[in-house]
Amino acid sequence: MPDLVVIGGGVVGLALADAWLARSPGDDVVVYDKEPHVAAHASGRNSGVLHAGFYYAPDSLKAQLTRRGNQMLREFCHEHDVPIRETGKVVVTTSAEQIPALETLVERGHANGVEVEVIDEQQLAELEPLARTVDKALWSPNTAVAGSVAVVEALAQRVRDRGGRVVLGSEVTGAGPGWVMSVGDGRVSAGHIINAAGLYADTVAHWFGFGLQYRMLPFKGLYWYGNWEPGRLQRHVYPVPDARNPFLGVHLTVTVDGRAKIGPTAIPALWREDYGGVDGLKASEVWDVVRSYPRFLTSKHHDVPGLIRGELPKYSRSYLVNQASALVPSVTPADFAERGKPGVRAQLLHVPSGKLEMDFVVEGDEQSTHMLNAVSPAWTSSLAVAEHVIDQIRG
Repeated sequence: MPDLVVIGGGVVGLALADAWLARSPGDDVVVYDKEPHVAAHASGRNSGVLHAGFYYAPDSLKAQLTRRGNQMLREFCHEHDVPIRETGKVVVTTSAEQIPALETLVERGHANGVEVEVIDEQQLAELEPLARTVDKALWSPNTAVAGSVAVVEALAQRVRDRGGRVVLGSEVTGAGPGWVMSVGDGRVSAGHIINAAGLYADTVAHWFGFGLQYRMLPFKGLYWYGNWEPGRLQRHVYPVPDARNPFLGVHLTVTVDGRAKIGPTAIPALWREDYGGVDGLKASEVWDVVRSYPRFLTSKHHDVPGLIRGELPKYSRSYLVNQASALVPSVTPADFAERGKPGVRAQLLHVPSGKLEMDFVVEGDEQSTHMLNAVSPAWTSSLAVAEHVIDQIRG
């Protein structure tokens, strides 16, 4: 009987298996994933940005774990020869009305122990000549970028090197306290089960009687790559986010090989793996999403009609790129014509309140642990999240 079974082989699931083995060498640890290769979903479809941790309320898990996660992931990349690019990040304003919100980000950064500073337009021009701001901007020197797939592949290999099994192409079709049913191994007893199923984390949690007030409300992220020469854009350039929503807005990032990239969107998706076309379409998932919207649309916590009006036009490449030109005026639709791999954000909705969860959510008992709402910056924070959660499980 395995000491630990992890459902989901994304970056969070693998990090949890890795942290368990680091603490308990010799334990039997198994990770099941339904895909034939790692990083098939959010873990391999994100921007690869190592966030510094200044966005998050100081009392949140995201605030507690992102700064340490950034440091741990940086060290992991260096130890395992995963390329990392030290870009830093600027957050710019598009109007004077955004300056108080920018200053709030700086205050949060300081409260979270993150190195951030307010800079003026001249300092911005020295750091990133292509970016524009109104009066002030934020500079985050500890934001970086790495290859998201390369990180997950290296982490999967470390789990194997530590004696764990990563079983790919083996969907978990059922589970409950003390057991898991997988396509590859059938029914398996387990000492402890960790649910890190990403877009299906709520479904798995419900099998165990956890997360019953939550339902997944997926949002699609689209990206476009530029044809600029590598290194033309030197820093990540972000807008001041809308504090009412858990999204950071359309921004420009630099890839680990120096390319410029625009995105992502936060377009409401109709099913969980809505990457384009009808692949992965399941009528039951469409119904789950549709029946969630009456509660979401009437939420007092978000401007949902405004969110939808602002996001749906971003299916248009020209519209999306022109949004980014408010941050970097030199971008044009003609320069950003290569479609990136779309992603879907596994965003959790608290159904009774109609509120999108802003923080990581972890529920469980002595037999199982459920990683709900493992959204950005979960990729950055994964190693620190795993360390924290395994400490909670093992006492």
